[in-house]
Amino acid sequence: MPLKPTLLIVDDEKHTREGLRVSFDDVFEVAVAGDMEGALAILQDDPTDVLLTDLKLGADDGMRLVDAALKLSHPPLCIMMTAYGTVDVAVEAMKRGAYDFVTKPVNLERLELLIKRGLRERETTRENRELRQQVDRKFGLENMIGASPAIHEVMNTIRQVAPSRATILILGESGTGKELAARAIHRLSSRASGRFVAVHCASLSPQLLESELFGHEKGSFTGATEKRIGRFEQATDGTLFLDEIGEIDLNTQVKILRVLGERTFERVGSNHTLKADVRLITATNKDLSKLVNEGKFREDLFFRLNVVQMTMPPLRTRKEDIPILVQTFLKESCRENGKPLKEMDASAISYLIEYEWPGNVRELRAAIEHGVVMSSGSHILPRDLPIQLRSSLSPAHAPLPPQDALNLRDTEHHLILRALEECRGNRSKAAQKLGISRRTLYRRLQQSGSSKN
Repeated sequence: MPLKPTLLIVDDEKHTREGLRVSFDDVFEVAVAGDMEGALAILQDDPTDVLLTDLKLGADDGMRLVDAALKLSHPPLCIMMTAYGTVDVAVEAMKRGAYDFVTKPVNLERLELLIKRGLRERETTRENRELRQQVDRKFGLENMIGASPAIHEVMNTIRQVAPSRATILILGESGTGKELAARAIHRLSSRASGRFVAVHCASLSPQLLESELFGHEKGSFTGATEKRIGRFEQATDGTLFLDEIGEIDLNTQVKILRVLGERTFERVGSNHTLKADVRLITATNKDLSKLVNEGKFREDLFFRLNVVQMTMPPLRTRKEDIPILVQTFLKESCRENGKPLKEMDASAISYLIEYEWPGNVRELRAAIEHGVVMSSGSHILPRDLPIQLRSSLSPAHAPLPPQDALNLRDTEHHLILRALEECRGNRSKAAQKLGISRRTLYRRLQQSGSSKN
């Protein structure tokens, strides 16, 4: 039977902490403390999953307890309990690292859901961190996978712009990895210790998007039953990534323009001005210049967003990266689906290389997972790939024979020969096309016995 998560409840009112202990005793392994000294003793003795503390601890301050807990080698998920009149202090605690806060009297059902959600998010973050550590770090940029000239150019741009304060506009088709590039910029910037907050603008109505970005006060509009902290506020000292920026309405564009110009904003329904110390990165698959000409996007905002522009290349223009991506996604998908590590049959790889990938890297990842799930053997065959991929190609576009003995080296050799054919035997041009040195090309040809001529 799995161990229950550990929960430390800290409140100077005995009936409150004992009431919470009884309420959560069947869900968590609960410990209680009535003051900061007792809480710190428990935290230092045993790793604790969740710290639930009142803002006021007699003569002490729950904020100080949260600060001390977050400095531990294994910091707990910190949630603050506060009275309605001290919500702003709890918000300050979130800025300093607390996960969230609840107001008294505590809604037990909501609190339990909040704790479970926080634990899930923390576990997901841990798993993602471990996954990133396993990904190829050859070029010093986590998760940016490939060896093509196109992806090298992206990596070089990221290295160049990350240390700056400049606003960045990332262009590219859906599925090319625009958010991946934004995260890489954040991790290499001076704001890496702050939060990376992503908002997908197209998924929200104008009113909801405004509330999502700037927050709102309780009662500011129908359905605003409680105060909400917006994404600009959440991303303080960090990076805010606005995906599909071309979808936002003109009214919200004006407010974003003000944030970029004055570094201030107000929550919906409030006259209180807040500072916005945020690095903004935006992305779109649309032509913003065209939208400006059509009157659908403000020209002044476009200039503000377009200080530095970079473009994510579509997968069809860097097909030499496909074998590398396949190997990475295979390991990832087999692990996530509880499958033994499989190999991609060379005939299946040839389908992947010839396909045009309208959904780009995102579609490739999904196709690999489909193959992992549908394959019944140790190799993924063409029949295991998604039907839309197979049906889009004629037999003439699958030049490699379906032999189980073929492997990634055979596919690599096939790519080299095709590059040489397209470059009419010019090895320098073929090496450049493949994103490798001429010496590496010659060595690979020697290894395959094709170095004559």
